[in-house]
Amino acid sequence: MFLAVRANCMIAGNILIIEDEGKFRDLLSRIIENEEFNVFKAPNAAAGLKLLGENEIAVVISDVKLPDANGVELVKKIKDRFEKVEVVVLTAFGSIKDCVKAVKNGAFDYIMKGDDNARIVPIVKSAAEKARLGMQVKALRKHIPHEYSFDYIIGNSPVTKQAVAMAQQVADTDTTVLLLGETGTGKEVFAQALHKASARRDKPFVAVNCSSFSGDLLKSELFGHVAGSFTGALKDKKGLFEEADGGTLFLDEIGEMNIELQAQLLRVLENGVFNRVGEARTTRVNTRIVAATNRKLKSEAINGKFRLDLYYRLAVYTIPLPPLRKRSDDIQALAGHFALVFAKQFNKPVPAINPELLKCLREHQWPGNIRELRNLMERLLIINCGEDLTIASLPADFFEDTFAEQGDSFDLSDLETRYIRRALHQANGNKREAAQMLGISLSTLYRKMEEYHI
Repeated sequence: MFLAVRANCMIAGNILIIEDEGKFRDLLSRIIENEEFNVFKAPNAAAGLKLLGENEIAVVISDVKLPDANGVELVKKIKDRFEKVEVVVLTAFGSIKDCVKAVKNGAFDYIMKGDDNARIVPIVKSAAEKARLGMQVKALRKHIPHEYSFDYIIGNSPVTKQAVAMAQQVADTDTTVLLLGETGTGKEVFAQALHKASARRDKPFVAVNCSSFSGDLLKSELFGHVAGSFTGALKDKKGLFEEADGGTLFLDEIGEMNIELQAQLLRVLENGVFNRVGEARTTRVNTRIVAATNRKLKSEAINGKFRLDLYYRLAVYTIPLPPLRKRSDDIQALAGHFALVFAKQFNKPVPAINPELLKCLREHQWPGNIRELRNLMERLLIINCGEDLTIASLPADFFEDTFAEQGDSFDLSDLETRYIRRALHQANGNKREAAQMLGISLSTLYRKMEEYHI
């Protein structure tokens, strides 16, 4: 990390001057070199672009009038190809309009030829500093997972790796993706990662939960409406398809969409066109769809509860997301991550997670999946006073849920293990008190705990 930041400091000292007047180019070079910058020189745009491609340049100083290019357009070309490079424009008196255009195209600032060193040097130094900071941020980002990227998906269990691998294969395409999984398995996180890994990453990502709106309201949300099309439609409104044009629209709980609206969605998927509510004119969009459901959509489609043609159009590429109970190997990493997140949020020290508590978490069935684990860790961090998290930290209803999840299980060792853990929790870890609650001797409790690895 230190080496990367140090290298960026060195790069930020590289300045390129693109100027066709040799004497002025050399004069400017000497002024800048006196400030301990490393200067590259080019007589025209073509030579300058070549040097940019071959060297790590922080700042370009370019004349607005070049023999082979318009300096204003050159600024845009440089910023498009070398985003972190800062450009300072040189101009003679009377070309201020060109400089204003250059700044609009991304130039850092402009310098009038004939200005004294007192103006030239501060501008170059400021541009170099901005470039250095930009490069430093870029380097630091390589060492931390990007929020919503695939690096942000936590877990190394085989089922998690398989889901991520499937998503990565389809991410950089325009293919419609259907995410299948129980509530709380992270479907929106995967949708965001698909968007961030695609060519659409710089365009909008828009999400809507289809179960949150009635049929007519969802129609207006998705496709928009014109003023007067229904009571309360006081002005034209863009729909989410238009808001996400060029980007990605995430349709969560797609199985809740009514049949009539499904037909209109199918039209957009097939032709890219739709009508706003109350408008005869069609609107065309280029929006990628990622949909998600916790229902068995194929079975419902076959039984006539969902349009079969829409199902097959959505399910071009399906990714099943495993429930948390089938990826217990990920629980330690997830719990640790949430502990870190909420410790920072509540300005508390990050607590250690006791191995016994971790074992208990791994055995839990997690009907609410990752969302349930996240909520539990938030609750534990709220009441934590800087101590390790133990079984005694767990709320009583956690054990009630655990017992309910077991259904008609009559495995004696399993039941004993769970009752002992519940008693220990109720007794705040006091083994003597827990033994009294269970109606057994303290030595029996110790023996049982050793036997069941509690």
